Amino acid sequence: MSAPTTSTPEATEPEQRDPGAPPPAPEGSTIVTVKIMRFNPELDDEPRWESFDVPALPTDRVLNLLHHVKWYQDGTLAFRRSCAHGICGSDAMRINGVNRLACKVLVKDLASSKGKTTITVEAIKGLKVEKDLIVDMEPFFEAFRAIKPYLITSGNEPTRERVQSVADRARFDDTTKCILCAACTSSCPVYWTDDAYFGPAAIVNAHRFIFDSRDEAAEDRLDILNDAEGVWRCRTTFNCTDACPRGIQVTKAIQEVKRALLFRRV
Repeated sequence: MSAPTTSTPEATEPEQRDPGAPPPAPEGSTIVTVKIMRFNPELDDEPRWESFDVPALPTDRVLNLLHHVKWYQDGTLAFRRSCAHGICGSDAMRINGVNRLACKVLVKDLASSKGKTTITVEAIKGLKVEKDLIVDMEPFFEAFRAIKPYLITSGNEPTRERVQSVADRARFDDTTKCILCAACTSSCPVYWTDDAYFGPAAIVNAHRFIFDSRDEAAEDRLDILNDAEGVWRCRTTFNCTDACPRGIQVTKAIQEVKRALLFRRV
C-alpha cells in the first residue's frame, strides 16, 4: 500500500505595493481636509488655496498631515521642518488662522464637532513668502543679530565658570526658552505693517542678556532698543504671548525692558 501523500500550497509572491502609493488608512482614522495656501513664484501671480483629503487619527499632528500630502499627493509642496518635537522652531505656520508649530498641534484639538474637519494652513505673516509655507527669515534674524545675543564681558577669560545665584538665574529664566521660531514676531500687527520694527523675538533675546548678572553690555542693548523701531513700537496686544509655543511671557518681557529704559535700572 502506498504511503499517504500531503499536498502543500504553492508559495505565492507577496503582493507588491506601489512605493509611491499611500499606506492604508489606519484603523480609527477619519478624512480631514487640509486647505493649504500655495504660492510658487515661478508659476503664480498671487497665492491660491489648494485642498487635500488626508486620513488622520485624532493623535496625529498637523505636521503628519503635511507629510502625507508631500509624500503621497503633491511632492511640490514646500515647508520647513526638522526635529518634529517642538524644539527646533522650523515649522511655525498659521494653522486655522493662529500661529503655531505644526509638530505640536494635534488633529483632535482642531476637529469639528459638526461634520467633516477642515484645517487651513498658511505661511506666517510679515515675512516674504518664498514658496508655499516657506518665508524669508533673514529680516527676522537680522533683528536678532542686531541686539547682540551673546554674553559680553570685559577682562581676562575666567579659569572657571562664572558663578551666578539661583535668584539671579531666575531673573531671566523665562526668556532663555526662545527657539527663534518667529511665531511671536509674525503674530504682531505692528510687524505686519512695519518690517523695520525689531519685533518681539529680538526683544525677548535682548531681555535674556540685559537681565543676566554676568553680562556687562546691558546699557548697549538698551540703547539699541531705545529706538523708533525698538520697544516703544509695542502696542501690548498680547498676540506674541498667545503665539509662543514655549509659553514665554513675551509681553511681560517687553514691558520689563521698557521699565529698564525708563528708570535705567536693571
